[in-house]
Amino acid sequence: MFSITVRDHIMIAHSFRGEVFGPAQRLHGATFLVDATFRREQLDDDNIVVDIGLATQELGAVVSELNYRNLDNEPDFAGINTSTEFLAKVIADRLAERIAKGALGEGARGLAGLTVSLHESHVAWASYERAL
Repeated sequence: MFSITVRDHIMIAHSFRGEVFGPAQRLHGATFLVDATFRREQLDDDNIVVDIGLATQELGAVVSELNYRNLDNEPDFAGINTSTEFLAKVIADRLAERIAKGALGEGARGLAGLTVSLHESHVAWASYERAL
């Protein structure tokens, strides 16, 4: 399996419900490095996984929808604990929608999967992996 990874970042504010979250139940900020890894079994006709420029552009467009937002105030996330794991899935699903609409070019239709990882720090991160 071949893969490429592109990176961006987001800064958000949010709070959690539930004792398991301790002090994070209060409003707080988080900064995440966001990695999107695109996979395919065979390289395309240009011998690439996907156009890195387009992948970078589309990841940037997806994270810009979340950047500098208080997720507690976003209608899409009403009543939801926007955990790192949950946000990784949101970003992966939004990227998958863009791929399906052709935003990464026709060659991207041959992609087999996508993994999005959100790095909370240099020692902790969460990922969501999905088929395409």
